[in-house]
Amino acid sequence: MRRRLLDATVDCLVKFGYAGTTTTRVTELAGVTRGAQVHHFPTRADLVAAAVRHLAAKRAELAIERVDAVRRSPDPLDAALDLLWELHQGPIHYATVEMWVAARTDPDLREHLTRVEPAARASVIELAEAAFGDYAENPRFRLIMYTAMDAIRGILLMGLSDEDTTNMQKRWRRAKVDLRELINAVV
Repeated sequence: MRRRLLDATVDCLVKFGYAGTTTTRVTELAGVTRGAQVHHFPTRADLVAAAVRHLAAKRAELAIERVDAVRRSPDPLDAALDLLWELHQGPIHYATVEMWVAARTDPDLREHLTRVEPAARASVIELAEAAFGDYAENPRFRLIMYTAMDAIRGILLMGLSDEDTTNMQKRWRRAKVDLRELINAVV
């Protein structure tokens, strides 16, 4: 039941945005009663914060499935950067963006996110360390990964207002060239 509520919350965030993600809509989509929702998540902010953790877990599952393929790739650095890009795509990204934007004006949600988001970022960094292999041994690696995530998130935010995804892909290819140079410069 808990997973159904979390999946329904993510679906609502993607389809209706944060403002349209009501507990009533989530319970209807999940096929559970309001009492069951309140039992698991007393407030909307509790539900959405749990959805952030749920999204982070989904992102980690995707990455774990792909780490070995990245390591075996003819160009592991390129494959690892593309995996980092892929981890920030689709419904997971859209739901996360909805929560970030809503947290700006919702103090309860902001409080939840300030506790949850660092752990979500840390899990992406840990998976990146596994995917990047020897590159991750450099002491500056974490800082470079934060820069990579900032670049990816910025490109994707700009892409939200552009229906032509080719522009976003061009930006990513350009950023990836610069990230490769940065990584190679410190290794």
